Amino acid sequence: MAWNFHLPWLFSILLFSISSASSDSIPDFLQCLSNHSLPSYPISEAIYTPQNSSFSDVLQSYIRNLRFMTSDTPKPLLIVAAMHETHVQATVICAKNHRVEIRIRSSGHDYEGLSYVSSLPFLILDMFNLREISIDVANETAWVQAGATTGELYYRIAEKSNIHGFPAGVCTTLGAGGHFSGGGYGTMMRKYGLSVDNIVDAQLVDVNGRILDRESMGEDLFWAIRGGGGGSFGVILAWKISLVRVPETVTVFKVERTLEEGATEIVSQWQEVAADLDDDLFIRLGLSAGDKNRGNKSGKTMKASFIALFLGQTDRLLSLTNESFPTLKLQRSDCVEMRWVDSLLFWLDIPNGTPVEVLLDRIPKGKIYLKRKSDYVKKPIPVEGLEEIWRVMMELGEVGMAWNPYGGRMNEIPESATPFPHRAGNIFKIQYSANWVEDGINVTDRYLNLTRGLHKAMTPFVSSSPREAFLNYRDIDIGSNTKDGGFAEAAVYGKEYFKDNFKRLVRIKTVVDPDNFFVNEQSIPPLASN
Repeated sequence: MAWNFHLPWLFSILLFSISSASSDSIPDFLQCLSNHSLPSYPISEAIYTPQNSSFSDVLQSYIRNLRFMTSDTPKPLLIVAAMHETHVQATVICAKNHRVEIRIRSSGHDYEGLSYVSSLPFLILDMFNLREISIDVANETAWVQAGATTGELYYRIAEKSNIHGFPAGVCTTLGAGGHFSGGGYGTMMRKYGLSVDNIVDAQLVDVNGRILDRESMGEDLFWAIRGGGGGSFGVILAWKISLVRVPETVTVFKVERTLEEGATEIVSQWQEVAADLDDDLFIRLGLSAGDKNRGNKSGKTMKASFIALFLGQTDRLLSLTNESFPTLKLQRSDCVEMRWVDSLLFWLDIPNGTPVEVLLDRIPKGKIYLKRKSDYVKKPIPVEGLEEIWRVMMELGEVGMAWNPYGGRMNEIPESATPFPHRAGNIFKIQYSANWVEDGINVTDRYLNLTRGLHKAMTPFVSSSPREAFLNYRDIDIGSNTKDGGFAEAAVYGKEYFKDNFKRLVRIKTVVDPDNFFVNEQSIPPLASN
């Protein structure tokens, strides 16, 4: 039980902090929550305040980035860890009526902490208790609540079938609410597209507290929440997804090469072929700088890691790579066959043979400080460009990149099919990543500047006008907005995330949330009333 005191007492301890922190006095805020809660599902059991001994644990359990777990990080007035859909409805209705900002958190993977941090007085609507998953193998569909993780989804699918899966992220602690609403990217995207390309229905609480499904929300709103960020338009309760077919046996491999082992030539060919390979094959390229065992004056080298999922067996994989990607020199000894569900552990560097129950772990082991950025590449980078990138990365030393191939199904889906516009014309997407464990503002600033430095150095090689970015890889550097800001401010980041789809998102926002209740620093704004 989250709170075992009577609601009037809870109100009394919050009254001063809420009233003094917001522009309007809210003397009946908590009573409003109670009034909109069913007696059979009392909302008092879902409320955590700073006076509660569990408040810090609940707040910090779903903070994935230590940059936003410092003593200076703004804290919520309270957390509503919804245990029933009526708790979500009550929170939206009362927060709107009493002008309290809400942040919606599914699992806390927002790279910039926007799902649980605000500079204004706010509360967190936490969805982690709403995590039911219902698998319908006969119809090849599933309902997934917003607080369920991708790991839980993969596990529940595998419980029912060895020939079904779902295209979503390799990180298994991602919450379905946020991950899917931003697009949802995974190793089967070349075969089946993104998560949003495989969503057929949804349940959402709108700004008036109504629960809507696809039919009642209409096709415009259903379009907007599949890649436009659900937190701009309402609170996602659940998704209905289409399961996809996977073979009983898949093959994975990880091959690493340094510059001395011909990495530049292999990376150069990877750029030429990765987006054109068989749709069953996804080869991610990881790039990092490090010390080498022998060698040049700097003592540094580059390591290129080729990590793959193939929806088939080794013999066919070797035939494909020998023909289309010969510089990799893939060997049978590099390849491991397993079930699709076990391949998810491979991507997490979990030893083969580990029980798949590890997918049910909701909290990552160990927390880090991190910064992420993204880019899209539309034509291969020439060898001299690669060599310049190696020079910069070896100089910076502590920022890596992951290059994720496009092509296949992604080329077939129009840019306007969902808000996610990054389709045909891209050969790969880049994720820049810096991780660190040391605390202190000077350390943080150093790593932020390193990441920004590599991103800047990549400018000649990536998309432009706009320089495209991926919403799921949230990056506040590309622009931000305020509640009273407008189209011009939001267009700075909106065009990078959504390209021409941004305008349609704004029109839909204007209809469904004209007062901009659902807001964060990178949300979709409504058009001004004038």
